[in-house]
Amino acid sequence: RAAMKPSVYLNTSLYLGPPEEPPLPRSGFIVLSILMALVTGPAIVLNATVIIVSLMHKQLRQPLNYALVNMAAADLGTAVSGGLLSVVNNAQGHFSLGRTGCVLEGFAVSLCGIASLCTVALIAVERMFVICKPLGQMQFQKQHALAGISLSWLWSLTWNLPPLFGWGRYELEGVGTSCAPDWQSREPHNVSYVLAYFTVCFAAPFAIILVSYAKLMWTLHKVTKMTCLEGGAVAKSEMKVAYMVVLMVATFLLSWLPYAGLSMLVVFKPDVEINPLVGTVPVYLAKSSTAYNPIIYIYLNKQFRKYALPFLLCRRALEAEDEVSETTVESSRRVSPS
Repeated sequence: RAAMKPSVYLNTSLYLGPPEEPPLPRSGFIVLSILMALVTGPAIVLNATVIIVSLMHKQLRQPLNYALVNMAAADLGTAVSGGLLSVVNNAQGHFSLGRTGCVLEGFAVSLCGIASLCTVALIAVERMFVICKPLGQMQFQKQHALAGISLSWLWSLTWNLPPLFGWGRYELEGVGTSCAPDWQSREPHNVSYVLAYFTVCFAAPFAIILVSYAKLMWTLHKVTKMTCLEGGAVAKSEMKVAYMVVLMVATFLLSWLPYAGLSMLVVFKPDVEINPLVGTVPVYLAKSSTAYNPIIYIYLNKQFRKYALPFLLCRRALEAEDEVSETTVESSRRVSPS
């Protein structure tokens, strides 16, 4: 019976209109559409805010913030290509963009999702180096951030292109209103791609994240002793950023692990019967991660909060006044006698 699943997913009639026997009643699709809208709307607004305020203010152009902006760009791409389409398709009760649209959506969401995951790994490594200093006085500079960002997108592109050329494929998933790498096909070339994809795009970044996460947690636990920090002291601001990264890593793992776990379960146990709705929950949970990160670093990062909140509240004039005031104070300090 499991061997028939791939042929069902390749049935082009699934892309031409509502299925004869939909996996959910009409009301179920409407509920999913509303839930995705509640996540996607804030995700687009908040991630766009992070990008815009970073471009507007030079004070935010620091190595760590480069990585945060890159994550915001990746999450924005996921929210637009995956979140908005999920809202529309669920509202219609079926995937309405055809086979080509399915492939493009699967590619775009996977590309942005893996780039975001790799950026989380980059941020976790950066905080581990800054706080724990395993290589002594090595500093995380702008060129390191840009190199890491470029690598994250190149790595994601390298492993998401193969399904476009025959190694693996993008297919409908869950209740049939979104597309992703086909975890259910038992064809050898597809299974080999899925296993390779999981190893290099999920397991490897997760391993890096967990190692850095563990090191950060150990350092924070021993914050009073500071045995791994220079001179036994660390700036309070650095520790706040470390807590922010720990929270970001934890929420990202909670969002993506159920999806990765379910995918591997289907790969290794193809006969397992999974209700379409149950299979959809991890998919949407993973997509919801696009809204968590900007909330975390706007709330916990004082720099972002200082500029993002006035922008969101349309208080640009007040923001400008604050900047003028700060400039005046700084100037007075420079000219005042010591």
